[in-house]
Amino acid sequence: MRYFYTGLLICLLFVSTVSAQIKVCSWNVENIGKSKSDEDIEFIAIMLRDFDVVAIQEVVAGYGGAQAVAKLADALNRKEAKWEYVVSDPTSGSTYKTERYAFLWKSHVLKIKETPWLEKKYQTLIDREPFYATFKSGTKEFTLANFHAITKSKQPETEIKYFKLLPSQYPNLNLIFIGDFNCPQSHTVFNPLKSMGYISVFKNQKTSLKKECNRDTCLASEFDNIWFDGKKNKVVNRKAIHFYENFQSLDEARKISDHIPIVVEFEFF
Repeated sequence: MRYFYTGLLICLLFVSTVSAQIKVCSWNVENIGKSKSDEDIEFIAIMLRDFDVVAIQEVVAGYGGAQAVAKLADALNRKEAKWEYVVSDPTSGSTYKTERYAFLWKSHVLKIKETPWLEKKYQTLIDREPFYATFKSGTKEFTLANFHAITKSKQPETEIKYFKLLPSQYPNLNLIFIGDFNCPQSHTVFNPLKSMGYISVFKNQKTSLKKECNRDTCLASEFDNIWFDGKKNKVVNRKAIHFYENFQSLDEARKISDHIPIVVEFEFF
């Protein structure tokens, strides 16, 4: 009997070290800051409460941005789980383009390994340089690179092209690029990442909202996505959250955001 329990313990330890499944969400919450009411924050929290870690783009750089994220964390903490959060410094682009990023995560599921940081090497080449945070679940670690590209009219591919250099810059990290790329996954700028074994979680999934729904669709462009190393991670499940269906009009929904959240459940090898 003693050998049976010893063997069972070894099996359980083996399973816990082989894989870990984590639900990751990305959402460009348009201009999250003092313009978001308490009701808006509560609604956002309801949308996010079932996930393990959330990457948010478009946090207002000035007064109100970090405070809104703090309110969101407080709202999440009232929903049966404890959450922690971190907000980046303002990005290094022009005053018009600069903003902050945020991560929120369930503290009983994930631990943050070190102080999150904004990309330094390419900050002069990328207006809103990525914001990195390394998380740990058991023995498994992964680093989310939170990113919001310049708008489509400004040619975001001129920034995204530098992403091919980041895996070699951080060779010991399990990098996952997450956010609003303002560019579809089919664009050739992603080919170098693809050749390195990176895969997009979503294909042909539109994520930005139209001004008005037509032809039975309210979504406009394939902008938001999550890119991961297929040798280190496996997608267990994925979904896009059509939060606007909770509102009577698209105008009301757009007061929350002009993008929908995207979610992936990863298994880490």
